[in-house]
Amino acid sequence: MTDAYRTVGGRAEARFEVQGSEFIGYISPAETVDEAEAFVEEINERHPDATHNVPAYRVPAGGASSSVPGGGNVMLREYQSDDGEPTGSSGKPALNVLVQQEVRNVVAVVTRYYGGTNLGVGGLARAYSRAVKEALGEAGIVEEIPHERFTATVDYDDSGSVRGIIESSGVEFDADYDQRVSFSVRVPVDEADGLRDRLRSATSGRVELE
Repeated sequence: MTDAYRTVGGRAEARFEVQGSEFIGYISPAETVDEAEAFVEEINERHPDATHNVPAYRVPAGGASSSVPGGGNVMLREYQSDDGEPTGSSGKPALNVLVQQEVRNVVAVVTRYYGGTNLGVGGLARAYSRAVKEALGEAGIVEEIPHERFTATVDYDDSGSVRGIIESSGVEFDADYDQRVSFSVRVPVDEADGLRDRLRSATSGRVELE
């Protein structure tokens, strides 16, 4: 059985003031570096006038949450930036909260509007840590098992049986009916090979799997 891991239950935010400065902690699930970067950009666009938008994330380095066997131990990409705050005062404390809480597949951004009083490195570190902790608390931490994604493409003649198998397996999927039919599937790593085998058998090998 592939190891379960801790992540956030969904998006959330938390806000508070410290000596006039407003801090807003945002948090979101993210399965890839691209998803994490997209969330960081989203917050930057939401708060273009903020003094700082400090990002931190822990996501699988190789892509989807576990595109490698034994995805529970997949290599993580850990990233943080101070975004103009004094070195070590913001990004690192934000990332440290994610590490200490042992959550992954997660991205945080802390937005700060400067209130006129310098907080010092210690004060900043406490504020940025608090913003991530409170956002984590709002989101809730859940146990998740590693998933992978693949696409199954077939001609229309095979689409009914393929859709039936996917639906009966209870996994998440999207179907795209174009010249051929493509099913984008998100499946627990431990079940992926078995599902692919069933699809091959049902179509006598005609299904294209990517």
